[in-house]
Amino acid sequence: MIAGRTPRPLSPRSKNIKLGLLSGAILIMVVTLYYSQQLVRDLQQHENQVAALYAHSLEYVASEQQLSIDYSFIFDQIIRSIDFPMVLTDADNNPLPPYSKTTRNIAIDTSLTENEQEAFLRGLIVSYDRTYRPLRVTLQDSIVLNYVHYGESALVTQLRWLPYLEFGIAGLFIIVAYVGFSYIKRTEQSNIWVGMAKETAHQLGTPLSSLSGWIELLRERFAADEGSLVTIAEAERDLQRLQKVATRFSKIGSQPELKEERLNDVIAGVVAYFQRRIPQTGKQVELRLDTDGIYTARINRELFEWVLENLVKNSLDAITTAEGVVTFALTRDGDDIIIDVSDTGCGIDPRYKQDIFRPGFSTKKRGWGLGLSLARRIVDRYHGGKLILKETKIGKGTTFRIRIAA
Repeated sequence: MIAGRTPRPLSPRSKNIKLGLLSGAILIMVVTLYYSQQLVRDLQQHENQVAALYAHSLEYVASEQQLSIDYSFIFDQIIRSIDFPMVLTDADNNPLPPYSKTTRNIAIDTSLTENEQEAFLRGLIVSYDRTYRPLRVTLQDSIVLNYVHYGESALVTQLRWLPYLEFGIAGLFIIVAYVGFSYIKRTEQSNIWVGMAKETAHQLGTPLSSLSGWIELLRERFAADEGSLVTIAEAERDLQRLQKVATRFSKIGSQPELKEERLNDVIAGVVAYFQRRIPQTGKQVELRLDTDGIYTARINRELFEWVLENLVKNSLDAITTAEGVVTFALTRDGDDIIIDVSDTGCGIDPRYKQDIFRPGFSTKKRGWGLGLSLARRIVDRYHGGKLILKETKIGKGTTFRIRIAA
């Protein structure tokens, strides 16, 4: 439905800036993740060394032929720097009682029975061994006396999850910032739309009033000249058309009054308007209305006609051959009314399907790229409906769909 010409570029500098910011953010995230994981590996290595020192301490005590090993002395005096959970077991991986003396940084519920406490520690041992291989305490490098099972400290766990937490917070911030920025941008665009529309309506008001007076004077002066009266009548119709355009612009930015209207009559009026002007284009384009009944909806007639006219203009521009067809298909879908506007034009390049409703996008050398954007705004904001690109095929044509409540 949009003529096949090369479109104006869509702010390449803005796109490059966005891509640059996104690339920079990804690079920062990767560097942060790598650095934090490096810290985790360094701390894990440190904890492994501390656990190995504890195991060597036990071996030293055992090598001195001590019959009774004071484990509390080893925990409290030799390895004060242990800040990660640790469990000491015998050669068969059974936790050694008393558990308060042979464990470190583990909260044991003293209200549990000894068997329940042992089962709890066995579960911890299994989980610790998935992360770190248990350290053996041997006598003369041959006899296994104990095993030291240990897990990650709270600091390592926090560091491991820290980058993901940072990414989550940063991602949430970016989403909120993006939504806020988009809202502000839409508001600014809306204000520009409203200001431009109302200023246009205001500027048109004075000359239209003057033209109306001049036409009345001409009608009085040439009342006896039938040929002149025909010309004056045509000029009056064009003046009424300009007055309707001014009225449409004046309604942008304010909530228009919606009335129950027969959509069949609205479409028929648009068809009649273009049928008088199509011969001036040098094309033979047929305008059709296909429907199986009479449908009504609450619309603002002036604005809704504007939507249909914009779609028809795009269709006429897209029909580059001498002949073509533009069809209005009026149907009902549940509680909604569907208006499909189809043409037999050149179709839309798939590369531009996402951009056709973007303000400023146009494939016409002299186009402003506001027609479809304005049409969608009228349907979506003022009528609570939807205007979408339903289908397009290169060389076959395009169909736009309007959906509004019945």
